[in-house]
Formats: sequence, C-alpha cells, structure tokens
Amino acid sequence: MTPPNPRILVLWADRDSTNLGLRALAEGTESIVERRWPNAELTFHTQDSPDTPLSKRSVLRDILRPRGPIKRELARYDAILDTGAGDSFTDIYGLRRLVLMAYVQRVAAQLRVPTILMPQTVGPFDSRLGRLIARRSLQQATSVFARDPVSLAFARQLGRQSASESTDLVFALSRPDHTDTVERDVVVNVSGLLWFDNPHVDSQSYRRSVTALVDGLLQRDRRVGLLAHVLDSPVTDNDVPAVRELGGVFGDAVEILVPDSLTDVRGILATANVVIGARMHACLNSLSVGTPAIPWAYSRKFAPLVDALGWNMHVDLRASTDPARETLALIESMDDSAARKDVRELLSRTDSMMGELGAALGDIGVRQTAL
Repeated sequence: MTPPNPRILVLWADRDSTNLGLRALAEGTESIVERRWPNAELTFHTQDSPDTPLSKRSVLRDILRPRGPIKRELARYDAILDTGAGDSFTDIYGLRRLVLMAYVQRVAAQLRVPTILMPQTVGPFDSRLGRLIARRSLQQATSVFARDPVSLAFARQLGRQSASESTDLVFALSRPDHTDTVERDVVVNVSGLLWFDNPHVDSQSYRRSVTALVDGLLQRDRRVGLLAHVLDSPVTDNDVPAVRELGGVFGDAVEILVPDSLTDVRGILATANVVIGARMHACLNSLSVGTPAIPWAYSRKFAPLVDALGWNMHVDLRASTDPARETLALIESMDDSAARKDVRELLSRTDSMMGELGAALGDIGVRQTAL
C-alpha cells in the first residue's frame, strides 16, 4: 500500500543550485510528484549539496560498512527519483561521476527502494567500463524514462527494452504571466563552461563566435542582453565571469542579465523575442515559457531532444564552420509570428507528455518505509 505522504528523494537536482538548469529539473520533478502525491515529503540531493552523504568521498566508506552513510540515507525513503542531472548519465564527464550515480542506484536496489530514472539523456558511453556500468544501472532501475529518441534507443541497446520516452522536466513548470513591462529583443546566454578550457569545443573558437554573434546583432540594430544561466560561485563552471567579460567588450551597447532565481530567469526569457544559448536549459527554459530559442549545441544531448519536439532551429558548434553567421541567417529568416505559433504547438505536445509522465509515475507506486 502506498503511504499517503511518501518520503521521496530527488537525486542530482537542487532547488538552491547555482545552476538554474538543475533548479528547473528539481522544480519540474516536484511539479510532477505533486500531481500524484500532493503531500509527499521531498528531499533534494546533488553531490554538491551541503553535508550530503551522497558524495564521491562517501562511496569507499559506504562499501566497507553494512550501515554506511549512503545506505543509512537511502533507507529513509519510500522512492527515489533520479534526474541524472539531465545529462550526467554518461562517461563523457569522467567515470567518477558515473560511478557515484551507479553506486547510489545499486544501494537503492539492494535496499528495495523503488528507483525511477526520470527523463534524461542516456549516454553516450565511450568506454567499455562505462557501458558495463550503464547496463547494470538500467537493468536494476524500477522504471526508465529517456528524454529523447536517441537516448531511448541507447537504453534499449543496453538491454532496457521497457524504457519509455518523455521529454525534459522543465516542461512540467508552470508558465509565467507576461507582466514585466520590459520588452527585450535578443537574449544571448554566454556559457562559462565553453568560455574557458573544456573537453567539448575549443574555448577560443567559442569566444570568437559568440563575440561575432553579438557584434553582428548590434550591427543589425538588434537590442542584445547577455544572460547568465549558471550563477556565480567559487567553481569555474559558471556563466557570470563570461557574461561580464563579454559585456566589457561592448559596454553600454548590451544589457547584462544575472537573474537571482529560476522564477527570475523565466520571467526574463518570457520578455525576449528570441534566445540564443549554449546552456541547453537556457534554451529549454525559453521554449517552455513560449519564446523561440536557437540552441548552440556542443554535444549530442541537444539536437535529438528539440528535434523530437518538432523544433529544428539549432546550430551545432562541433560541425558549423561559422556559428555566428549561421545564427544570424536563421534570425534574419525567422518569421516571428510563425515561430511563436510553432512554440505554442510544441508546448501543447509537451503538456501531454508531462501528463503522461505523471500518470506513469502514479502507476509505479512507492514502498512503505519501516518506521
């Protein structure tokens, strides 16, 4: 029997994260849970959450103890919803992150805590060990939801034939009322991940491209705002230094946009005519509030997701010889009213998909913890 107030652990998403994409995953998951269990008690954990026992350092201590810190923490819950941080169920960010995620899933299975892999990117896995770890994780999960058809195929190739397809959890969020009196034109998300050395694209090439894009927009008399979607923190992977450095090049010709919350950034995006960004959730946030977006893709997580929603306007940084020129051409050819209509049709599809996800989650059920 499902408890009326289940204790649910939401993994790898956080309502207080400086990464607004992780906040979107957390609040999107919360919205889905509320449809089935309005009185559920939710706890959010990432590896960076303060005092979390679910950290890389805790794995060795937990393996050697029958009541280790990870086992004790997971035993408190009736169900676990694993968001995979949206795109971290892969080995492209290194095996240590994947091993932590897989170990937590393994302990949950041993404790018989139902674990649902919420809509996320599955793969790629470039190493044999990564594929072995992924196969085990997929097999022991209670249910698996991919957020794009390529990830669904990947999950099935790794043996999880019952995996289902959904879409990103940002589309479970309520859409803001457009009450802001400020009207913006082009909002450009500048990715701190790509601005500095990274394993995805050449950082100097990215800097040149985004600088050329802003310059080209200004030459065409477009009003430009530079947006941070990962907020300032001690870690280098945040957008604020990149936004401020690029803003210094153009001075008062551009608006600097550093939101203070997920609600704030969604309000900003709702005021724009178009959003361009290399942070995928900056673009998904934009689409989810009804604003056309042009993602600058740096991995295979971008195109399959938006293509599956019928949104084919994106630029691949790994393949494009001139991302700025390609983007400017897309903007010049864009029919604003037609693009808005396309986004409304996209949202109609995602609303249905989120409803189906909520219904599927309710069918899975949770366990009753021993109190």
